[in-house]
Amino acid sequence: MQQIALQDVAVISESKGPEVLLLDEALNHFDVLYPRQRQVIEMRFFGGLSVEQTAEVLNVSPPTVVRDWSFGRAWLLSYMKGQIPHEG
Repeated sequence: MQQIALQDVAVISESKGPEVLLLDEALNHFDVLYPRQRQVIEMRFFGGLSVEQTAEVLNVSPPTVVRDWSFGRAWLLSYMKGQIPHEG
């Protein structure tokens, strides 16, 4: 394992700041409604796990992970485009 200093990590530019905050808000809202699907998003996108690895960790079938992954991505995109009401 290689250590990486914090200053070597890319910093999110200010122009992307609002989008990152909106994604965080979307993920939090999504988690309340769909907790397992949120786990799939986290494991696949942020954790880099494969469909099979995610299925094993969550004790679900690979087709379930594929459905949750597709649904979660579509839901988050719709939320970020304003097509799903934001918490106010």
